[in-house]
Amino acid sequence: MDISTGSKINRLLSDGTYGGLFFSEWLDRTGYSAQLIKRYRESGWLESLTNGVMFRKSEKLSALAAIHSFNKQTEKKVRIAAHSALELHGFSHYIPMGKPKLMVSFDPFKPGEWVKSDKFDMSIVPFSTGIFSNPSTQVLTKDNLELPVSTPEQAFLECLHLVPSHYNYMDLFYLMEQLTSLDPERVQKALENTSSQRIKRMFLYMAEKAGHYWFDMLNTSSLGITNSKLQLVENGTYISKYKITVPKELQDYE
Repeated sequence: MDISTGSKINRLLSDGTYGGLFFSEWLDRTGYSAQLIKRYRESGWLESLTNGVMFRKSEKLSALAAIHSFNKQTEKKVRIAAHSALELHGFSHYIPMGKPKLMVSFDPFKPGEWVKSDKFDMSIVPFSTGIFSNPSTQVLTKDNLELPVSTPEQAFLECLHLVPSHYNYMDLFYLMEQLTSLDPERVQKALENTSSQRIKRMFLYMAEKAGHYWFDMLNTSSLGITNSKLQLVENGTYISKYKITVPKELQDYE
């Protein structure tokens, strides 16, 4: 390897995020040709994860570092969301079965095949919603990585959106009980930015049931709640105030 090539690989390795990824569009834009990248792979510096996505062969892949790399190199802003965002905000862990999951909202981008890799320390679960007109996001630092993260208020709405594919209402109510410190103005904004009647009504029902102080500070008349009845589960209990049918286990829980 000549001095020029050695210098470029050293720069590449130092510029990259530890445990992260290298995307071909960024490599090409910063002066690393396909031939040069092929040489790096053959020399054992880089390894292909999927087509157009590489990582440093000696490193274990971090899901958070991968998202950081994606945002930084593609200039997109996908965000950590749902229960993963709540964990980053310091709320107690939601413990799914099996390998830990990192929930990532890719709106409005289509996730690449790289998110399906099993080489990460967490399983990356991409999702899209289309029901949030102006998602609320903050930048948090975790493991020295700056990451766009849904606000706690937005994150819980995302959890409700992902019932029943990833969560169930009873487990989410246990999470709701912990949300004592939500900001009522941000709760109001998040609900107003949500088009889903199911999410709005279940959120209000859970918040009232949990007895949070901020619930009484909400202006529910501006949330666009309709009079239609919604059966959210089968064989549940009908809640006339919100015109929804909820799990009997949830209604009976004290």
